[in-house]
Amino acid sequence: MQFNNGSSVKKLLAAGVAAVAVISFSAIPDAWAAVGESGHGHGASSGHGSKSGGHHGSMNVIGEPGKASDVTRTITVVMKDNFYEPETISVKSGETIRFKVINKGEALHEFGLGTASMHKAHQKEMAVMMEHGMIEVDRINHDRMKMDHGGGGHSMKHDDPNSVLLEPGKSGQIIWKFTKKTKLEFACNIPGHYESGMMGPVKFK
Repeated sequence: MQFNNGSSVKKLLAAGVAAVAVISFSAIPDAWAAVGESGHGHGASSGHGSKSGGHHGSMNVIGEPGKASDVTRTITVVMKDNFYEPETISVKSGETIRFKVINKGEALHEFGLGTASMHKAHQKEMAVMMEHGMIEVDRINHDRMKMDHGGGGHSMKHDDPNSVLLEPGKSGQIIWKFTKKTKLEFACNIPGHYESGMMGPVKFK
């Protein structure tokens, strides 16, 4: 599904948030780790998946952060409202790929790698981030991400190596090693975006 104006995007986001029950931080586990597949969890105090251990150690279900020196090719991913170009991505087991991600849409978008269940869990976190003003339709409120939103020093940041969250006109990159064949998707988990079709399969050759 494609959207040609900001008004349509705002309506979609509002509908997406409304569809999710009001959730407190204490009710949400560390999302991508909580489904037994690890990784994209908002760790208490240390932020969204602590780099000093955290959940990243067990992210091997979907692969691992790659090294720039091991990159074999670069795939450019363009994010629009609400779809990706290309619509599918093909990889090989053992391959290290640099994803150059560009947001050419009018709204905030995410490019994340994970299984379907990981994305489903992460969508709840993103809904909470929007409800608490950490993200808006077209921007990231970095200062609010650093705040305690649930007691006990529980802050949330979007900084895991398997995803990138970009404002309109911004670009970023992910370097990822696909260690073994598994059923993966790339997706945007901002409320309403995945449901509107902003996702695609990662196909192993």
